[in-house]
Parts: sequence; structure tokens; C-alpha cells
Amino acid sequence: MIFRIALIWLLSAGVVQAATCKDVTYEGAGYSVCHVDMASEDLRLFLYDPEGAPYGQFDAINRALKAQGKTLGFAMNAGMYHDDRAPVGHYVEDGKELMRVIPNSGPGNFGLLPNGVLCIREGRADVIETLRFVDEAPSCIHATQSGPMLVIDGALHPRFLQDGTSRYLRNGVGTSADGKTAVFVISKGFVNFHSFGSFFRDHLKLPQALFFDGNVSRLYAPDLNRNDFGRRLGPIIGTVISTDTPAN
Repeated sequence: MIFRIALIWLLSAGVVQAATCKDVTYEGAGYSVCHVDMASEDLRLFLYDPEGAPYGQFDAINRALKAQGKTLGFAMNAGMYHDDRAPVGHYVEDGKELMRVIPNSGPGNFGLLPNGVLCIREGRADVIETLRFVDEAPSCIHATQSGPMLVIDGALHPRFLQDGTSRYLRNGVGTSADGKTAVFVISKGFVNFHSFGSFFRDHLKLPQALFFDGNVSRLYAPDLNRNDFGRRLGPIIGTVISTDTPAN
């Protein structure tokens, strides 16, 4: 009871960090891992600024949040996008759908079915395989579709090969069965899909996980002194925390 009261006070004071990030090693590969508690943290998607231009960079989002007395707690790129930074698949931000669900197979990693959708609702986040998502039609506050799925109901994607030669920096997200925890991961070196998916399934013990992207993967994590910079991104996901210093 004392811990619960203290937690509520910390949340109201804006003291609790938006995510807990740490570096870990598994089977010889390094990963940066950020856990988000959906009961206490504000997880959002970001794509376009108020003028309609893609944010593209973590710093651009932080500049916009600063005027509201807020900042990113952590962030990473969150799904594949076209040259104009528009999302390839389903995308919902603040309840507004910007791109419909794409249920069919296609070229590239996105079309390597099964793919999936990260659906953020009040107090929970779920990675849901796309056809199941279409059938269930959940009402998501934020949603982003990407692919392939890394882990589906505790099993690796059936197309992953243990000795696969396609190796990249990769990032993705997994969710707990109860939807209370979302875990975001970026590899620190080049890994194949089998190794990346196995990290979610065997080390993190998550029943569902979704690939976001490879090669362009980037992370903003003050806990780890990271603010990766590179070519402009499309969809970005992150937690928002109060700085208690709103701009005039």
C-alpha cells in the first residue's frame, strides 16, 4: 500500500521516467531494451507536425513538446514508410486514421506475411497479427502496421532461418499477454531475423512481437545517452513526460 501511494505521488509530480532502458547481451549479440509500463506511461505515435510536415527526427518532436512543458522519455522509429515519409501500412494517431490496413502480401519485409499492428489503447498495448486485427477491429488510440511479425503466439515467424544471411541493425516491439507492458528493442550490431525474434521469444518471454525496420533503426534513450541521428524518419513512437517548465 505504501509503495502504491508513493507511485501515485511520483506520477502526479511527473517524477517517474517514461521508460526504463538498458543494454543487454544475449547469445553474443547486444541489444538496447526499453520497457514501457502502460498503466503509468504516456506512449504515443508521431508523424506530422502542426504544419503537416513529417517530424523526421527526435529533436523535432522534442522542440514541439517543449512548448507544452513536455519532452520525450524515449523514442524509436515505428514502422516502414514511403519516400515522402507516409506510412506503408495502417496508421492511427490520436484516434485519427491516416492509412488503412493492408491485409495482403507484397514485396519486402512489410509484405512477408504474417505481419502485424501495434495497437495502443487506454492502459494497454498489443501487437496483433494483421488478419486477426481486421477480424477483431479494436479501437486504437494509436496504431502502426509493420512486418513481418517476429513472434506469433509464442512461435517465431515460420519463414525465419537460423542461419539466415540477411543481417542488419534491427528494431521492433513486443507486448505482454495482458497488454500491460510494451518492450522496445534495437540491436547494437547486425543480426538476422531468427536471432532478433528469438531475443523477444526466449529472452524477453513475450508472446507477440513485431519488426519495425532494419538499417534505418534509431533510438532516443537519455538513460543510455543515445539520441541517434540520421536520415529523416517516418512514424516515430515514444513516451511523453512532463518537464514542469512550460514555455511562455
